[in-house]
Amino acid sequence: MTARTYALITPARDERANLERLVGCVMTQTVTPTAWIVVDNGSADGTLELARDLESRHPWFKALTSPPTNRAEPGRPIVRAFRVGLAALETDVDVVVKLDADVSFAPDHFEKLLEAFEADRRLGIAGGTCFELDGGEWRPTHVTGSHVRGAVRAYRHACLADILPLEEGLGWDTIDELKAAAEGWNVAVVRDLRFDHHRPVGGRDGKPWARAVRQGKAAHYLGYRFWYLAARAAFRSRKNPAGLAMVWGYLASAIAREPVFGDPRVRDQLRRQQGLSQLSLRAREALGRRAS
Repeated sequence: MTARTYALITPARDERANLERLVGCVMTQTVTPTAWIVVDNGSADGTLELARDLESRHPWFKALTSPPTNRAEPGRPIVRAFRVGLAALETDVDVVVKLDADVSFAPDHFEKLLEAFEADRRLGIAGGTCFELDGGEWRPTHVTGSHVRGAVRAYRHACLADILPLEEGLGWDTIDELKAAAEGWNVAVVRDLRFDHHRPVGGRDGKPWARAVRQGKAAHYLGYRFWYLAARAAFRSRKNPAGLAMVWGYLASAIAREPVFGDPRVRDQLRRQQGLSQLSLRAREALGRRAS
């Protein structure tokens, strides 16, 4: 399976300034995208107007809209906007990229990403290493396992077909990876491929406590082992005590007997990654101490 063409889909809400910077990054890529679709979901800052202006000047650019929510929020509106963009793709491509507006990267970013897909014919989901500002310096953010950050998330088209529809809600970008793995696809971060994220994760998701509660509820829905969720919350609380609210969210969902994700293959895949034998490895990864 080749990987020589790609399309970009950007869900956007009130991202005009970020989109202006992103345009500069995309327009200078060494490999031009076959299509770039920006899907606006309720902007009031001129994002849609900028997108429509770009559409009028570039035949491979398209500006669309999806139903807005009352405010910017994670999960559901992003996935819905991505679906709108995916449905509007008129040309088959090898790779589809869910691209946030608040990132920037080097001119050869997508060339290198396509090379990673070419090198591994079973690579289904991939992305680069995310850098964020920390104390005035750009530093890499650390993930556990092979989790690909959602800000620049590339899907091999055949893999995407296997895992659709994407879940609407917090945790969608974990479920898709687990579904891909269950279908025999690889998920990987291209470690030497950098992108800069200009808004911290959760920067528009409300207060840290409320976000942590939602994450705990999402963990319950995904089928997390409770002890693993508790360990993750404790680790998060080192920087912000609000991280402990993940436990509250999880327990509240469990007590209320809220539903869990229905595919047992996905739950089993997740629990294998959360086994006791994996705990020390996950902790080293979270600290950025991966084996070389």
